[in-house]
Amino acid sequence: MIEQKGQLSVLEITSAALSARILPEAGGGLAGFDWHGWGESIPLMRRYVPLSNSQAHSLDPNRLACYPLVPWSNRIAEDGFHVDGRWIAVTRNREGEPWPIHGSGWQRAWQVQSHTAREVQLSLRESSETAYSYAATLNYALHDDALQVDLAVTNTGSATMPFGLGLHPFFPRHGEVDLLAPAPQVWINDGQSPLPVERVVVPPHWDFRNKRALPGGGLDHAFHAWTGDAEIHWRALRLGLRISADVDAFVLYTPAGGDFFCFEPVDHPINAVHLPGGALANGMTMLQPDATLKHRFVFSVLDMLQR
Repeated sequence: MIEQKGQLSVLEITSAALSARILPEAGGGLAGFDWHGWGESIPLMRRYVPLSNSQAHSLDPNRLACYPLVPWSNRIAEDGFHVDGRWIAVTRNREGEPWPIHGSGWQRAWQVQSHTAREVQLSLRESSETAYSYAATLNYALHDDALQVDLAVTNTGSATMPFGLGLHPFFPRHGEVDLLAPAPQVWINDGQSPLPVERVVVPPHWDFRNKRALPGGGLDHAFHAWTGDAEIHWRALRLGLRISADVDAFVLYTPAGGDFFCFEPVDHPINAVHLPGGALANGMTMLQPDATLKHRFVFSVLDMLQR
């Protein structure tokens, strides 16, 4: 949770047919990403709606449209992990969650470096004596038909550490949704928690190498060996999004009965530091002091009526 004291700053960027609203103090997250190509405003990511008009309350980033995952993604078991014989303690950071989750960037206030009509540049510095010390940058830029997000992290600590990056967008269902996201393997869990226990060939009902309907619920898994390209199609709207990223994994979360779903492009699966082979074998990057990791994510509008 983020303690909100007073009104949050909202930075808006626009292009010919797109708009995005950024909340620097709320994890550098998005409050909305909309398309205006048909003369009406259609949310491409779920819009953030404040719970109250109170000037002092907690904001849950999981109600935003999107937020960055830095310096690692999803969950880490055992409240930490070993690196080169050192124990790295990671603090639990969400009430009711039995593991540390999503790194720390999503719960921090980011600093605004620049803001123009089409672009916002943010930065964050984090320091810890027992875990991660880093400097991160987050850039949002709108083109005529696409939102480009650039996320980078530099290890400012004194020891080599495993780093990972990703984004956590929330997409509205808008009725029936089709997904195309080629990935031949998936990390499955035991059905009791999202922590993976085995990597298997993707089963037919989760095989998005060909376009298929999104499951109605009960799915929360990390897919492996993704091509980095995906498409979301909202049938009733005749509208879609093409997602392009220079990462090879994604987490797909479809809550039962929910009016949204999450397609999270990431560079490593859930609990990567504890999976067989360790962090490096599972997509994370061992960053030496002062080394930098960066990824780009692009969300492009697909107007089905023009196809």
